[in-house]
Amino acid sequence: MTSAPLPPDEYARLLDLARYQILDTPPEEAFDRITRLAARLLNAPVAFINFVDQYRQWSKATSGPGDTTAPRRDSVCAWTILEAEPMVIENAHIDPRFTHNPMVTGEPHIHMYAGAPLTTPAGHRIGTLCVTDDQPHSLTPEDLQALQDLAALVVGELELRARNLELSRELNAQQRRNADLKRGLDHAQVLEGVAGLMDLDLTPETMTLNASALLAGALSADYIGLLIFEEEGLRVEAAHLNPRLPQAITDLPTQRPDWPNSVTWSLKTLSQPLYLNDYPGHPGALTTGVDSGVQQIAWLPLGTRSGVTSLLMSVRLRDNPVAHWRGSDRALLEAVGRSIRSTLDRRLEMDLSYQEARHDTLTGLLNRRAQEEDLTRRQQGSTPFLLAGLDLDGLKALNDHEGHAQGDKLLQVFARTLSVALGNAGEVYRLGGDEFVVLSSTDEDTVHEAVDTAVMAARQVGALRGASVGIAHSSEGRGVELLALADERMYAVKRRRQAMRQQVALEQR
Repeated sequence: MTSAPLPPDEYARLLDLARYQILDTPPEEAFDRITRLAARLLNAPVAFINFVDQYRQWSKATSGPGDTTAPRRDSVCAWTILEAEPMVIENAHIDPRFTHNPMVTGEPHIHMYAGAPLTTPAGHRIGTLCVTDDQPHSLTPEDLQALQDLAALVVGELELRARNLELSRELNAQQRRNADLKRGLDHAQVLEGVAGLMDLDLTPETMTLNASALLAGALSADYIGLLIFEEEGLRVEAAHLNPRLPQAITDLPTQRPDWPNSVTWSLKTLSQPLYLNDYPGHPGALTTGVDSGVQQIAWLPLGTRSGVTSLLMSVRLRDNPVAHWRGSDRALLEAVGRSIRSTLDRRLEMDLSYQEARHDTLTGLLNRRAQEEDLTRRQQGSTPFLLAGLDLDGLKALNDHEGHAQGDKLLQVFARTLSVALGNAGEVYRLGGDEFVVLSSTDEDTVHEAVDTAVMAARQVGALRGASVGIAHSSEGRGVELLALADERMYAVKRRRQAMRQQVALEQR
């Protein structure tokens, strides 16, 4: 016996089937009527409406003896849903796919089978309308057309049933609206609290976690967590944990090996909120979550910033008194999501603008503003540091003879090399022209060696005599005093070098 392969759209097909909420429901006359018509029109002793889910073939309606509910591996209908046209088996006993199938070899056995796929408006084949006979039974093209027409009626009944289910959920709208009004007051308080968090000086992650925690009571959530997709994988930070949660849920952040097989992992690119009222019925549900009693999950995308994607995940357990995600729940979640996204975007823009304002456009180094801010910050601490003032010797001559473009290139090479040579030992700033400053907690020799390396690299671009360096230590002054002291020592070095060059020139005459 050969089991049918999975359709290429299996995941989407199962989602479409789940949308109808038809599986394991009691008999319904509308579907029974269609099977009776199918049996009569095709003169067949048996007719079925079968649905094929992840693990089985389940029979919704039957006309005639027998029950075709069976494991999917034994499902004849699983072959029918592979194609858009009806499948006809004139003699199942000689078909290699079904020779050893229990439905063919058992009693009453199948000799002839004809099935038409139930194709949804989305184009997914979720089951079949089929007829069988335990005797040879030929079918005409008119018979097959009738079978397809009846299959279309089944789908029409499914759509009508789905709409009626949706309508029935809205029948007590007034009562729910009254309840929603009360919840609306609670939600307004939550939004007010979230708005207050937006103005606090918190890290984006802390602000998001605190805002999420405020949601727990208003949503009757058993768990709220922040999903953070980073380069190394998925990280989970819990914002709210109900004390009655099973250990498997409270340990959720450590269960990363399960994530790649879950529906959650597939939501990294989610752009709209996603709400599940029946998590156990979802094909991507984790066994750990289902066994722990997870019933409802809502995912709220918070966007991607600086390569990090985040989602808010709210969970309700099976015994939660709130049976589904209500309209007011969704409105609150999405309003909080908008507030969080807006704040995170605004902070990112502010951070980017701030960083741009702190950098020199030519060299990419930190600029004068950054130097003033960082010097103030360092002097507020207790760690000793040094400030080195640098001035390049010979850049003006290079600009005059080879042009400012070449001079700019030399500045860029010098700046990059000095920054790399210092590494984590200090920060380099360009104050303007050929003036630089280094703030470092290392020793003077390290700074001088880094400057010498940068000068050698810059000489590959153009003639540069060197760089004059003046160093002042944090114990010698504060703010502009320290900078003035370093400048004074730097210019003293420059004057000595100029005097030496003049002396050499006189001796060479």
